[in-house]
Amino acid sequence: MAEHLKRRIGLPLLTAYGVGVMVGAGIYVLIGAVAAEAGVWAPLAFVFAGIVAAPTALSYGEFSARLPDAAGEAAFVAEGYSANWLGVIVGVAIVIAGTVSAAAVLRGGVGYLGALVDVAPAYLIIGLGLALVGIAVLGALESLSVAAVFTVIEIGGLALVIWVGLTASPVAEMAAPPAPIWGGVAAGALLAFFAFIGFEDIVNMAEEVRDPRRTMPRAILLALMITSAIYALVAYAAVRVAPVGALAASEQPLALVWETALGRGADFLSVVAVFAALNGVLAQNVMAARVLFGLGRRTAVFKGFHHAHPRFGTPVLATVLVGVCVILGALLLPISTLAEVTSIVLLSVFVLVNGALILVKLRGGTGEGFTVPIAVPVLGCVLSLAALLTALFAG
Repeated sequence: MAEHLKRRIGLPLLTAYGVGVMVGAGIYVLIGAVAAEAGVWAPLAFVFAGIVAAPTALSYGEFSARLPDAAGEAAFVAEGYSANWLGVIVGVAIVIAGTVSAAAVLRGGVGYLGALVDVAPAYLIIGLGLALVGIAVLGALESLSVAAVFTVIEIGGLALVIWVGLTASPVAEMAAPPAPIWGGVAAGALLAFFAFIGFEDIVNMAEEVRDPRRTMPRAILLALMITSAIYALVAYAAVRVAPVGALAASEQPLALVWETALGRGADFLSVVAVFAALNGVLAQNVMAARVLFGLGRRTAVFKGFHHAHPRFGTPVLATVLVGVCVILGALLLPISTLAEVTSIVLLSVFVLVNGALILVKLRGGTGEGFTVPIAVPVLGCVLSLAALLTALFAG
């Protein structure tokens, strides 16, 4: 078995992977919650959320250029705090968060699919889960190519919603929009921030990317900018066509936008949501397996995972283990609090990664290629900590 992954991924495919991870099924629900807080200024809340995410994304960009390692955050934290044990703990937390997140998304996607086909949910979970494991085993290039197709379908669905939202007659609220209530916009931005979680998964592909010191930072920033634009346009289309109160009360706000604009149902959005879910599961499987591969280089406990298949160039054992755990989680675990747990884990990691970059810079280390001023990780640390405390104690 080889100990190196195959470098076959370029900037376009890596950027598409990042966009696909961020633009998940959550945006189909989150629009209503953000509109409830920010009103017709929901698009501004999404722009602010992108700005809040930007410093941490920039920190990830510099670290990915300094240390292109499949373990990602585990390697960054170990380097910054000079504590390999802390890096291993962070890596394990990332694997658990990714697995739990994928289980929740798979279960949710099967819920959408169950409304379209008459098959027992357990069979759908097992069948889809195994199919995605097979794709992930075949290779990173193959996995990201499939994910890119899923991403095109996701964005295509959102583009249709944007189109009907921009061409239909606007609601009265948009004729003379009220002055923004900045407290509501800020609250909406905090909610919208969680829609940007996912850019961090890009760093775990570092050992399969060509010229990672240049490609990784570019992919992270491009994915964040593209996603910010998509979210702002979707939010504008939504509040332009549907009353804010109706959006806030709806469990399917984008379907409401479609139905309000055209006067007919939006069943196709259920199909798009299934592809969004499959994309999320595939991305999390690929990510978590790479972290296990990277951890195998750092501790004897995970050494068995530091092997790549000689033909496929993928960490097969890690991929299969993560895939089986995702399937079992989707079959057995309640999903009501899984998203919250995942967000709290990731925000904690964001704080640690920003802190690690601060320490590296204070020690006078000079990075290769992409670098940011020390104020960037400081701001990223403060903003991530604020979002973490909000997630822990709000409501």
